[in-house]
Amino acid sequence: MENLMGLLRVHVLRGVNLAVRDVVSSDPYVVIKMGKQKLKTRVVKNNVNPEWNEDLTLSISDPNLPIKLTVYDKDTFSLDDKMGDAEFYITPFLEALKMRLEGLPNGTIVTKIQPSRENCLAEESHIVWTDGKLVQNLFLRLRNVEVGEVKIQLEWIDIPGSRGLANGCLHHIREQYRI
Repeated sequence: MENLMGLLRVHVLRGVNLAVRDVVSSDPYVVIKMGKQKLKTRVVKNNVNPEWNEDLTLSISDPNLPIKLTVYDKDTFSLDDKMGDAEFYITPFLEALKMRLEGLPNGTIVTKIQPSRENCLAEESHIVWTDGKLVQNLFLRLRNVEVGEVKIQLEWIDIPGSRGLANGCLHHIREQYRI
């Protein structure tokens, strides 16, 4: 608990054009992993464009770890089928949080992250000041599958008594990714 920096709320919004794994449709759900933490959404029956609209909360103690998102198709009589995966880092989001941006107009874009071969972004990701807090919108293109994307939103939750972002914990990340 003494290594806890804060909490990351991952708002899993929806899937778009997910792969069909059953006869005519799929029963998708999302699993998010970071280190030893594993969280999952509910199953949406018979839908390749599901709307989960669920909040999953990860405790962050090591910001160097990637967050892995995997979509599965729920099967009744066999193992669940994998429908693709994506991986992303929260480094740019944490760097924006360190700026301590209070008093910005609602909707101000703080920074943009371009899609590249090193990330799973389907389109440009914006870190935006909204309702007195920073949020990052990500549209992730799934890998290891023929088609599919998942839209999520990140939000930081400060924990009183945590080590927070001010203790230089991002120094190694900046060096590693030359930020």
